[in-house]
Order: sequence, then structure tokens, then C-alpha cells
Amino acid sequence: MSTMTRRDHLALLAAGSLAAGFALGGTPAAAQAVRWSSGTEKPRIAVPANATDCHHHIYDARFPPAPAATLRPPDASIEDYRALQRRLGLTRNVVVQPSTYGTDNRLLVESVKAFGPSARGVAMLDASVTADELRRLDEAGIRGVRFGTRLPGGAPITDLEPVARKIADLGWHIQLVSEGEKIVELRDVLERLPVPVVFDHMGHLPEPAGPDHPGFRVIADLIATRGAWVKLTGAYILSKSGPPLYADRSRLARAFVALAPERLVWGSDWPHPTAPAEGKPDDAGLLDLLADWAPDPAVQAKILVSNPARLYGF
Repeated sequence: MSTMTRRDHLALLAAGSLAAGFALGGTPAAAQAVRWSSGTEKPRIAVPANATDCHHHIYDARFPPAPAATLRPPDASIEDYRALQRRLGLTRNVVVQPSTYGTDNRLLVESVKAFGPSARGVAMLDASVTADELRRLDEAGIRGVRFGTRLPGGAPITDLEPVARKIADLGWHIQLVSEGEKIVELRDVLERLPVPVVFDHMGHLPEPAGPDHPGFRVIADLIATRGAWVKLTGAYILSKSGPPLYADRSRLARAFVALAPERLVWGSDWPHPTAPAEGKPDDAGLLDLLADWAPDPAVQAKILVSNPARLYGF
């Protein structure tokens, strides 16, 4: 009877990958450094065709930050992100408007157009948005509107309902980046929305409560009754146990996989704007966490390919 733990198993995989990755002379084969990401190796899991990164950002100093924005990271370009795609073996991507630019979506639209038909976008909009602007954004590949309560710079949360009503006919969704306690507070509002809600970063449910937090039940009920979604992203953000396993956040991710694998998508959160420059996570390691969270390759493919295709219209 085997006594190997999950940690032992992942460590063994890592050792095997490292040994296999060294060419003659001791240089890692196919190693590639990417800006704003630690590590150089490719992921160990088998990445299926049309795998999608459903959450990353682009930053460019050509575009001014919103006056209220406090998160103002350095540039992270389209070409930088393409290098990450090559390293991870991903072919589809969703560019998410950061709080840095607020409701000025010019860089977002420019980026989605530059990536082409394999990309989609999530904008930030307030209640003043017009039908003409929504049509323009829809044609540009935008498929949702992000609201947040964690960082200043976006539209006020009071605009959430009016914006949701305006985007309902487009088949878009609301993406919410909010704390677990705030999700509980917003429950009645979220239940009234005429569009699905996509929860950023596993709902930012705090540790050590994780899946035992009341916000988990709110999200679970919204999945069951309103077709909500959850992004398996940002494992490094609230983890107290830390890399490479992020064991506490992995417990939360596995709870979501057990709850509703058909309502989950994965994302890198590159360039990890809330992490210090010297402490960026290893994106290949973040992707490899799926082997722990969802050991069945069929479920991994659902999270990486078919679920994003449904949510974003690939």
C-alpha cells in the first residue's frame, strides 16, 4: 500500500521534469525566461489544444492611469505575454481590464485586436455607457464587464446592476473581484442580476477559512441557481502556506472542482501586479497545480478548453 503524499508526488514530478530538461552541459532544454514570471521550465501537465488563459493583464505607459488608481505596475506588453503563451503552450487568452486604467478601455481594445481571434476581453464600464459603445466593444471581442471592491480605479459598485441590465442582450457577464465578506454582503444584488457572475480569484475567500467561509456557500448557490462561474486564479495572492503547492488555496480550488467542474476556468493572472517584482510566481507551476486540483485529464480539458469556449464564445 502506497504512503506517498500529494506533496511527495508533486516533488517527484518536479525532479523528473528537471532531470529530463537538462541537455548536455547541464543547460535546461527549452528553458525560457519570461518577464514578470519566475522559473523557466515548461509545465509538466499535458496542455490540451486550444487551452485558454482566462485572466491576464496588459500594461502600457502610453495610457494614463485612472486618477483614483493605486495599483500602477510597470509595462507588461503583448510581446511579453506571447512569450508566456509559448512557454505554457496556451493558444487562447482573455485580457482583463485592470483597475489601473479604470473605465478607459483603449489599451484593452487595442490589445485584444492585436492578439486576434484567439483573444477576448473583459472591460470596466460605468452606468453611463451607451448602446453604441457596447456594440463597438462587442465587435472588438469584449465579453464581460469587471467590477471590483478591493482596489480603487474602476466604476462604483452601485453601477453594477444598471450595467448588468445594459449588457444582458449581448450575452455578456459580470466579473466580480471582491472579498469574501463583500460577496456575502452583495448576495441579494448578485441574485437579481440578469447575467451570470464570474468570480475572480476563487472569490478571494480568506484563509484559513477557505471553503468553510460563508462566501463559498453564496457562490455555490449562485452557480446552482444563476449559472455563476469561478476563476481558478490567484492561488498565490491570499495563500499563507506559500509556493510551490499553495496548499491552503489548493484546498479551496479542490472544493470548487468537487462542486462544479463545468463552471470553472483557469487563468495565470500574469503579470501578477500585486506581487513584488522579486516575488513573481512561476506560471508553469501555477498551471501544474491543475494536476492536483483536478487529477482527471478530462476535467483539466474542460477547465482549460470547453468551459472557456462556452463562457467567452471561442
